[in-house]
Amino acid sequence: MSKITVFTDGGARGNPGPAALGVYIQDESGKTLASIGKVIGQATNNVAEYSAIVEGLNWLLLNKQKLNIQSVNFFMDSQLACSQLNGVYKVKNARIRDFVFEIRQKEAELGVSITYAHVRREQNTKADSMVNQALDNLL
Repeated sequence: MSKITVFTDGGARGNPGPAALGVYIQDESGKTLASIGKVIGQATNNVAEYSAIVEGLNWLLLNKQKLNIQSVNFFMDSQLACSQLNGVYKVKNARIRDFVFEIRQKEAELGVSITYAHVRREQNTKADSMVNQALDNLL
């Protein structure tokens, strides 16, 4: 059984503006399992942040059998997304509520312990780099 760490980030140049997501996934030994950066079109920062979390969950679901996942720890620099997913803040925006519903469905499908933690931007450089590379058309 493995413990997986997922770093996610989303960003928009302008709010809304051209947006992208970044996901960096590693195993408990620190080995890189995935590094994903995708442009998602025109979106807000919050939509980009949540899109990154969904992307990470999608990758985990696709690789669930191969990895024999025991638990997943998500780390993000979005205090809002982290607090909403942990039930500290209410979700008032309808679009974000849809994301939270989708995330809850994917969590149930994954069927393992999942935590969401806020980290400072400096601790999320790999996911942030994937966002910027995607926005700069480097991926």
